[in-house]
Amino acid sequence: MAKEFRFGVGVTRVSTRAKLEDDARRAEALGFDVLHVPDHLGGPAPFPVMTAVAMATTSLRVGTFVLNSAFYRPALLARDVAALNDLSDGRVELGLGTGYVREEFDAAGIPYPTAGERVDHLKLTAAHIAEHLPDVPIMIAGNGDRVLRTAARFADIVGFTGGDRAATGDEDPLGDRIGFVRAAAGERFAALELNIAITAMPLDSSGQPDLTIPRISLPGLSDDELLRHPGVLSGSTTEIADRIHGYRDVYGISYVIVQMRHAEAFGAVIDLLR
Repeated sequence: MAKEFRFGVGVTRVSTRAKLEDDARRAEALGFDVLHVPDHLGGPAPFPVMTAVAMATTSLRVGTFVLNSAFYRPALLARDVAALNDLSDGRVELGLGTGYVREEFDAAGIPYPTAGERVDHLKLTAAHIAEHLPDVPIMIAGNGDRVLRTAARFADIVGFTGGDRAATGDEDPLGDRIGFVRAAAGERFAALELNIAITAMPLDSSGQPDLTIPRISLPGLSDDELLRHPGVLSGSTTEIADRIHGYRDVYGISYVIVQMRHAEAFGAVIDLLR
């Protein structure tokens, strides 16, 4: 049975509290379910931002997409998550990742662990949160085998990047990764919520997305390949809604995240999907 759609919107910049609160209330009114904050030095601090959003809204959930788990000790992170969950009346979702930007570790004065050590710490963190805060949904996002095995074991929500290449007649990178999680999760798979993050979509009637962000994150792909990538949406509002229906029908993906710059345009898509 297909899961109901859920929609998230990400905030990457915060100028004033008033602007943040207005954006959060507008996202709630547009039908978004969750507001997400990333975790990068130089960006907004996740927990103060999520607290402000929770205080300004009534139903909008708050989450991280995704927390650099290597920056946190599990017990201390659990304390902060528990406090915010109490203050928000249970509206917290915790997104976890390994952390990958070496310059941020250097700036924080934290030794940069190996890839394996970062995945080990992610696993330790997820296990601790799952044990001590079982009512807080955990999202784990990534693309590598070890991260997705950890997600299959501990997560409630699995975030997929869409793969590092566009689908062709012979290859389906997104389908491959979902199949990997299905095999690793076993009986747990049916209960998992599958997510994809959108990095570009049209903001006007042209149907053409701004490819600036996917060009940076996927530098090896041509513009034609980027337009076929699952994380890039193009076409009319109806065509985008149809494509997202396809994500659910084909892959089981029912949770879609866009960025705040996409919120108004994607609100029209939400209207067609509900």
